Amino acid sequence: MGATKTEIFTEQQNRLAIMLKAIAHPARIAILQQLVKTNACICGELVDDLGLAQATISQHLKELKNAGLIQGTIEGVTTCYCIEPIAWKMLKDELNVFFGSYNGPNKCC
Repeated sequence: MGATKTEIFTEQQNRLAIMLKAIAHPARIAILQQLVKTNACICGELVDDLGLAQATISQHLKELKNAGLIQGTIEGVTTCYCIEPIAWKMLKDELNVFFGSYNGPNKCC
């Protein structure tokens, strides 16, 4: 299978796809829900809270950070994570526009 031709889509479409791809895993959704619920930086509590291995959580955190949805700060040997507020608002706004653009059934099919 060939590479995705991202250049034929708008920057907005590509950015939204990257973020949605990053959250398209139940563990990542659980991580984001925990970060939102805590409403503060979380350092090592995710392993205890979610019951996943540290390596697994680290990989999911990396994916979320690469997509720009979370941010991390290093404190000694620990990295603490929280929601990236600008990206979170952008994702929320984009999804509101996307889902709000459909006006209901239109005698289709």
